[in-house]
Amino acid sequence: MNRDTDRYRTLTRRVLVLGGLKLGLLSTLVGRLYYLQVVESARYTMLADENRISLRLVAPSRGLIVDRSGVPLAVNQQNYRVVLVQERVRDIDGTLTLLTQIVPVSDTDRRRILREIQRKRRFVPVTVKENLSWDQVAQIEINTPDLPGVSIEVGEIRNYPFGEATAHILGYVGAVAVSEIQGDPVLSLPGFRIGKAGIEKYWEKDLRGVAGTSQLEVNAVGRVIRELSRDEGQPGHEVTLTLDVALQQFAQKRLAEEQSASAVLMDVHTGGIYAMASNPSFDPNRFSTGINAEVWEDLLSNPNAPLTNKTIASQYAPGSTFKPVVALAALEAGVIGPHHTVFCPGYLDLGDHRFHCWKKGGHGSVDMSDALRQSCDTYFYDVGRRLGIDRIAEMCYRLGLGETLGLDLSGERSGLVPSRQWKQATLGVPWQQGETLVAAIGQGYVLATPLQLAVMCSRLVNGGFAVKPHLVRQIRQGVSEQTVWPEIGVSKASLDVVVQGMNLVVNSPRGSGYKARITEAGFEMGGKTGTAQVRRITMAERSTGVIKNEDLPWRERDHALFIGFAPVDAPRYALAVVVEHGGGGSVVAGPIVRDILLECQRRDPARSPASAAAARPTGVG
Repeated sequence: MNRDTDRYRTLTRRVLVLGGLKLGLLSTLVGRLYYLQVVESARYTMLADENRISLRLVAPSRGLIVDRSGVPLAVNQQNYRVVLVQERVRDIDGTLTLLTQIVPVSDTDRRRILREIQRKRRFVPVTVKENLSWDQVAQIEINTPDLPGVSIEVGEIRNYPFGEATAHILGYVGAVAVSEIQGDPVLSLPGFRIGKAGIEKYWEKDLRGVAGTSQLEVNAVGRVIRELSRDEGQPGHEVTLTLDVALQQFAQKRLAEEQSASAVLMDVHTGGIYAMASNPSFDPNRFSTGINAEVWEDLLSNPNAPLTNKTIASQYAPGSTFKPVVALAALEAGVIGPHHTVFCPGYLDLGDHRFHCWKKGGHGSVDMSDALRQSCDTYFYDVGRRLGIDRIAEMCYRLGLGETLGLDLSGERSGLVPSRQWKQATLGVPWQQGETLVAAIGQGYVLATPLQLAVMCSRLVNGGFAVKPHLVRQIRQGVSEQTVWPEIGVSKASLDVVVQGMNLVVNSPRGSGYKARITEAGFEMGGKTGTAQVRRITMAERSTGVIKNEDLPWRERDHALFIGFAPVDAPRYALAVVVEHGGGGSVVAGPIVRDILLECQRRDPARSPASAAAARPTGVG
């Protein structure tokens, strides 16, 4: 009996211990469940949503670029593309063969598609072809029953309505290189494009915009079920240029008559650029769709450099267009007066070296106005010798030569203004007086871009104000064009002498640019011709007769230059034209300046944008 009682007590104790243990475990489990489901409810709900919801970036619409009158220059167009989803296609090769009957799918396209199919999950769309026409889209939609797994998606592509006419200014967009991804996640989006040149590159951050987001519900393997919400983000800012696209087209068309040429037309008071043309040009739309290797190689190997914006990146000896600078420097230094006279027999001797005038028989006795009008080299040899290279250089800087001007485009070059210090530091030898004579007629070491020549002309005729060029007129909240500029520090009397001489160049029967004058009353222009040698003329050639440009190979012909301004009585527009290997400036570049300045005054872009837009340009289709 006692043994049974002991056994019962022992069993009872064990049951109680086991029961207590079970109760403790159950309490712990309930407590844990409570903690997870109640206390940590928000945290695990968020984790579940993160597994269920995929947050993806949405590419923003790129900002438009428009001209001064609001005419679109760079826009976004719908880009229809055909995509293929592998898991819905039974026979990929057969499907691609059927698609080839509607859209061109090359062997290169096939290899790319197959590579992407191998890299991506079976349910992720693979782009087959972009930039489909509406007819191609319609045919694919009609044949959808025979093309399982094939569908049409809509995106955006950059388009340049004026093509080659605005290519060097606007630039183009292209795919993002690995080196260009700098923290902005939108740059990693497939197919995203950024500015690679021109305004597109310079103002990239403003044009790009801010990416949006799309919340997508996905299943356990990542397949999209539906879109829960969408934020389109912020489109890029619209950029308004000072450009007048009708004048731009006119200038580009006029330059197209030459093998290689450039022109810059600007407002002498505001610095706004109305036209900036470089020929030959290229079609920027090819870069938007993806340029092929053959076309790219053709552009790079073209000796006339169609990808180069010659207005800011090509540097030329300014030739006789430089003479107004020397004249102004001499007047301001007090070295000579406007009535200083030099007899020109066709040359000037310095030591044992003879410096020739372009006119073999000479100009006779000429003063400053005559020397500018007839572009007498001998006169400026004499002035340069009296003035010295350093004082010429100082005036160059006042007029915008020898330094970059801060234009809102990349690739601008500074040209070259030589001085004694420059030559010693660069070449390690002292400056020679003969080099001053050569520089005084815009040859030798002196180099300038067409943009600098246009700015130089503007500062000469606007009363001596240090106007600077710009292309962007308004961005974001908008900024008015600057109309108040610092003075360059020269007297009105000196400027009047030089400007009057430039007037005589074009409007006097003895002027070197007389044949290129504007005959329409009220639209007359002033200017200065220029011819820049690209080869050395030997004494032997001079003795037998200098070979004419038309008898030389194209690459050995002189460059033709001309700077002009209009109207002559109240200058508002300045223009510089350079025709590479064009020969004489008065014969080749002068008529181009005349035609563009006449067209500019008829259109008169300095008026309000509304009135400028209402004026139909002549000569532009």
